[in-house]
Amino acid sequence: MTAAELAAGVGNDHVRSTTRSRQWTLGAKLALVAMPCLLAFLCAIAVLVYMSWQIQGGAAAVNEAGRMRMQTYRIVLSAGAAEAQLLSRQAAEFERSLQVLRSGDAQRPLFVPWDDAARQRFAVVEHDWAALRGRLAGSTLPGVTTTGSLGDDAALVTSDIDAFVAGIEAHLSRWTALMHLLQVAMMGVALIGAAVLIHTGFRFVLEPLSMLKRAIQRLQDGDLGARVERTSTDEFGTLAEGFNDMARQLQSMYRDLESRVQKKTAQLEEERGRLECLYEVTTLAAKAATLDELAQGFTKSIARIAHADGVALRWSDEANRRYLMLASQGLPQAMSDAEHCLEAGDCHCGSPLASPGARVISIRTMLPARTRHCAQAGFETVVSIPIRLHERLMGEVDLFFHARITISEAERSLFESLTVHLAGAMENLRLDSLGLEAAISQERGFLARELHDSIAQSLAFLKIQVQLMRDAVAEGDDRQIQHVLGEIDVGVRESYGDVRELLLHFRTRANGEDIEPALLTTLRKFEHQSGVKASLQMLGQGMPMLPDTQIQVLHIVQEALSNVRKHARASQVWLDVQQAPQWRLEVRDDGLGFADGNGVPDETHVGLRIMAERAERLGAQLDVLSTPGRGTSVVLTLPMTSGTGGALAAPQYQAA
Repeated sequence: MTAAELAAGVGNDHVRSTTRSRQWTLGAKLALVAMPCLLAFLCAIAVLVYMSWQIQGGAAAVNEAGRMRMQTYRIVLSAGAAEAQLLSRQAAEFERSLQVLRSGDAQRPLFVPWDDAARQRFAVVEHDWAALRGRLAGSTLPGVTTTGSLGDDAALVTSDIDAFVAGIEAHLSRWTALMHLLQVAMMGVALIGAAVLIHTGFRFVLEPLSMLKRAIQRLQDGDLGARVERTSTDEFGTLAEGFNDMARQLQSMYRDLESRVQKKTAQLEEERGRLECLYEVTTLAAKAATLDELAQGFTKSIARIAHADGVALRWSDEANRRYLMLASQGLPQAMSDAEHCLEAGDCHCGSPLASPGARVISIRTMLPARTRHCAQAGFETVVSIPIRLHERLMGEVDLFFHARITISEAERSLFESLTVHLAGAMENLRLDSLGLEAAISQERGFLARELHDSIAQSLAFLKIQVQLMRDAVAEGDDRQIQHVLGEIDVGVRESYGDVRELLLHFRTRANGEDIEPALLTTLRKFEHQSGVKASLQMLGQGMPMLPDTQIQVLHIVQEALSNVRKHARASQVWLDVQQAPQWRLEVRDDGLGFADGNGVPDETHVGLRIMAERAERLGAQLDVLSTPGRGTSVVLTLPMTSGTGGALAAPQYQAA
């Protein structure tokens, strides 16, 4: 700090200290205004008290002088009666009265307002009393009669006393007039003082309060620019300054609040935009049925979201050695063709060793050895966003811009979130494709087993019969030829029936909630093929079967009905279904039946084996009960979990 600045600072401090020292508080102002009035009233009161005391003392002196006049008459009467003792006592009382008037009475306000005239008249009273007293002393001698002269002397004394009293009364009249004048003056001073105090209160208290009230009202009405003019240096001035500081702070806070609200609104708008973008990509990922549809839709969406001039979506192989362009937007055809498949490291875009986040690449800083198709297309900046899923690099999205740009953290986070959604959607498509392939493979395996277990057996039988036919033709055995032809005819019919039955079985679909409609459909098809009456009876209420379980159960029921059609020669079939406490299905017929171990035809054994395999896949129990001549019952009992959504013990197959 320089000397000039230091001097200026000291001068400013001196001015501020001087200003503070000259400040008058509200109490000081009110005291300064009220003090003269108070002093005037106190002085007036003191003067009035003094005048009252003088008037009271003079009045007492007048009374005492009047008492002396009465004493004078009594003394004269006592002298005429020749009562010496009484006369002496009365003369002493008169002397005491003179002494009281001369020096005053300490026990009560009694004093003479002395002046020259009063002193002269009092001296005359004393002189005449001395003369009267001398005559009184002579009148007490025997044979002396002075009544007439005593009366004259007494009249002289009383006249002197009256003159003395008149002088005192004149003096008291002047004091009384002065006191009345002072009282009127006090009334005037009181009125003036009241007016001054009222004006002072309005000027120093009411007016600042009114200004502060108006400013507060404006502030309450929303006018943050309201201020109070500081017209004084007292407490109200300090209060006005404090109010102005508060109003300024409120105004500043309000402006800051407005800026904060605008900033927060912008942030919310940005977040809303991000949510819209995420929702758009999520909807696209949910609706896209193919990889091409997903890739094309994503490139269009991110080009609009990022305001990019061009977009390239590249997918990488497992080893991250090659990058295949799945879709592009806004790129020249020559560039798309040239970069359809990039080797890792040929360009800054396809770089598996790059940072895991989004990168901003300036095309001008690219190495000359790298591919520069983007530079030839007129692009200035590339934003490369890797596509990762569970820390595995799956590809990248490249955004091309004709201008040199940078991206904010919010944009970086948005781009990375969009690529995560894209990676999840592509992985779901891959998993769905693998699931479909697995389902097709399972269905093909199931179809192969069905063909092997049914038609293949019939074809093997026909192959044997063909060989027998050849032998019979070679031997010329017509009887054997006819027998073999009959067997071949039966085998062909059974194979044809098996093919039709398989086609019907594959077209049968289970209901997602209840198996009863599918069972009714199966029974109607059986009646149509065989002409045998069939009925369904559902008992109890239970949880619905799983869809895969329903298909396996339907296949077992269809196989049991096929055996009835082929071998039982029944007139009626019953299907009883018990749902609780666990699923139990029974197929009964009134056909021929068979006895265990009595050479049951091969085809029947094949059908039973097929049903047993299916039951084993379901973890169910299959029982076949038959009595020759009394029909056959096939009973399928499912585990407790099959009807309640539990997991099956063995793999299940889904019809394509």
